[in-house]
Amino acid sequence: MNGFERATREPVQRHDFDDGDHAQGPQSGDRLLSSGGVLPFLVGATVPAGRPLLLLSGHTPPVICRDAPADSIAAFGDTHAQTDGCLRELERSLRRLGLEMGDLVQLRVYVVGDPALGGRMDNEGFSRAYARWFGTPEQPHRVARTRVQVVGLVNPGWLVEIEAIAAA
Repeated sequence: MNGFERATREPVQRHDFDDGDHAQGPQSGDRLLSSGGVLPFLVGATVPAGRPLLLLSGHTPPVICRDAPADSIAAFGDTHAQTDGCLRELERSLRRLGLEMGDLVQLRVYVVGDPALGGRMDNEGFSRAYARWFGTPEQPHRVARTRVQVVGLVNPGWLVEIEAIAAA
């Protein structure tokens, strides 16, 4: 696959709730308001007919400390570092296909509980890294997102793995 033609693509319609009340259903616009302000993800997205979807396998964090054992958290960093690393790897994959982060419409994020937090998922670390990539002036689009805590991933040092769907 050499990439996707961008010139003739219809835009993705991104859905939010205008007041944070999920019972009312999706509204137009690109903001999700709630009592806490704008949330960093969408309720959903509609991809125009004829625009292919690209389903990307799980992206895992790169090694950041080569001196640490290859199956240790120290080799990959905490949840914040691993989330940022996974998103960088995802961006590289998209660019090789002629796409960009703004083409993403959905993320599925698997997060292992951090032993340093008593086995709880590091929501704050994840959210800080995620906020650098979505809903920013440089990349204003947000995605529909699911984040789940899992018992473990293939490498015991991984705390984060991210699958994605892009509208090509």
